[in-house]
Amino acid sequence: MQKTVVAGVLSVIMAVAVGNVAAQVAGSTTIGVSPDEVKTLARGWSAKKQILGKPVYNDQDERVGEVEDLIVAPDKSLSYAILGVGGFLGLGTYHVAVPVSQFTSGDGKIVLPGATKDTLKAMPPFIYSQ
Repeated sequence: MQKTVVAGVLSVIMAVAVGNVAAQVAGSTTIGVSPDEVKTLARGWSAKKQILGKPVYNDQDERVGEVEDLIVAPDKSLSYAILGVGGFLGLGTYHVAVPVSQFTSGDGKIVLPGATKDTLKAMPPFIYSQ
């Protein structure tokens, strides 16, 4: 019953939101995307679903880390992946930045050719600035 009520409330909110987008005054800035753009986005690619949290393997099919974050450069290009190496349940994980151009994909896996846990741990650590 609660799921039905929640779905109904969300439907009303979406209908109101779409109605408000169409009623904007000419020359005003549109916030968000149009209903047509939402349809296009839904068929698109998702970093959260297809990259973030996914294991990274080397060309010997050994797991060497996990993609924990993606860095977008000021020019809006995807520039680096932040890999978590080692650790257990997020504790003691060593973070490194690797240019996305160094990755390949194969058999549905993210591959970093030539990498090992040791070579990644030998890299300078990536530390988020405050």
